[in-house]
Amino acid sequence: MGAGHSHEPSETLPPAPPRLRRIVTLVIVPMVVATVVGLLVLWPRGSAPPAGEQLARLHGRIVSATPACPREIPAQPGGSCGTAVVRVGDQQVEATVPSGPTSPVIAPGDRVIVVESPDAQGNVRYAVVDHDRWTPLLLLVALFVAAVVAFARWRGVASLVGLAVSFAVLLRFILPAIQQGESPLPVAIVGAAAIMFAVIYLTHGVSVGTSMAVLGTLAALILTGLLGLLVTRTLHLNGAGTDEAAILTNVLAGVDLRGLLLAGIIIGTLGVLDDVTITQTALVGELSLADPTLSARQLYRAAIRVGRSHVASVVNTIILAYAGASLPLMLLIVSAGAKAGDVLPTQIITAEIVRGVVGTLGLIAAVPITTALAAWAVAEAHRHPGSPVSTESDHEHG
Repeated sequence: MGAGHSHEPSETLPPAPPRLRRIVTLVIVPMVVATVVGLLVLWPRGSAPPAGEQLARLHGRIVSATPACPREIPAQPGGSCGTAVVRVGDQQVEATVPSGPTSPVIAPGDRVIVVESPDAQGNVRYAVVDHDRWTPLLLLVALFVAAVVAFARWRGVASLVGLAVSFAVLLRFILPAIQQGESPLPVAIVGAAAIMFAVIYLTHGVSVGTSMAVLGTLAALILTGLLGLLVTRTLHLNGAGTDEAAILTNVLAGVDLRGLLLAGIIIGTLGVLDDVTITQTALVGELSLADPTLSARQLYRAAIRVGRSHVASVVNTIILAYAGASLPLMLLIVSAGAKAGDVLPTQIITAEIVRGVVGTLGLIAAVPITTALAAWAVAEAHRHPGSPVSTESDHEHG
C-alpha cells in the first residue's frame, strides 16, 4: 500500500506540542492494545480441519510430449489428449496430458506440475496439471522490488516491509482463523487494524501527523464495516451463488459466507484508504507551511477541495478494479444475452456492486474525517507551540 504524495505527514505538519502528543497517545495506545488483544483471542491454534485427500504435487520438466488430439477439441470430457515424458528429480515418468481448451499447452523443456495418484489396482499414475511458474514469478517479484527501492529508496524499503507484514497477517492470521471456524467479520476487523497500524507507521514514520491518518483510516474502516453489514442484510445477501462459495461450503462446513463477503470489502478498502488519508494529512501540512496563519477551518476548506478531486479519480479506480476482477462473469452474462433488469438483482452481481459501492462510500468518508483531524492537529500545534525539547523529540520520532 502506498501513497501518491511527495512529502510525509511528519515532514509537513508543524512540531507537535506535548499536550497534543499526550492526547494522540491516549487515543492511539488503547486502540493498539485492543488490536493486540483481538489478535491473541482470535489467533488460530491447533491444526486446520482436514480438507480431504491431497494428491502429491511434483515439479518436473517435459522431456517429450505426444498429443493425441487438437487442444481445442477434447477427446472426451475430462479425458486425455496424449502423454508426456516428464523428468521428476532423477527419474523420468510417463504422465497423461488432460484435454480441453483450459488444459496446459506443453512443449519439451517446459517446467510443469505433475500430480501423483494411485489407480484402482494400486499402481502409481501421473498427470500434468499445470505449468510451474515459480521461476518467472520470482523474477517478476525481484523486478518489482528493485523498481520500488530504486525509485523510493529507504521509503520504498519501508513500504516493502509493510507489504510483507500485510501478507503475513493475511496468511498467518486472517485466513487460518476463518478456516478454523472464527467469524470472518471480527477476524477481518482485527486483521485490518493490525495491518493498518504496522504498515502506516512503518512506511510513513511515527508522528502525530501519521496518527491523524491512522485515526481517519480506522474511522472509515468502521463505517465501511457497519454500512456493509446494513446493506448485505437489507439486500438479503448471504455470500452464496459463486463456484468458490459452493466449494467452501463443502470444504469448510458452517463457514459464514456473508461474513466472508464483509471481510473482503473491509480488506479490499484498506489499501486505498492508506493512500487517501496519508495524502490528505500531508496536504494539510503543506498548506500550513505555505501559510501558518490559516485557521483550522481555512485549512479544512482548502484541503477538502483537493480531496474531492482525489476521491473523484480514486472512485473510478475502485470500480474499475472490481469490474476487472469480475470481467469473466460479465462477459458470460453478456454472451448469454440476458437483460440488465434480470441480471443486476442476482446474488452474484449485486454482491459485486455492493463491494464497489460500500468501499467507495468508506473512501469518501475518510477524506473529510482525516482532513478535519489533520486541520485540528495543525491548529493545536500553532495554538500551543512546543518547547525546544519537545520539538527535538517530535523530530526524532517523525
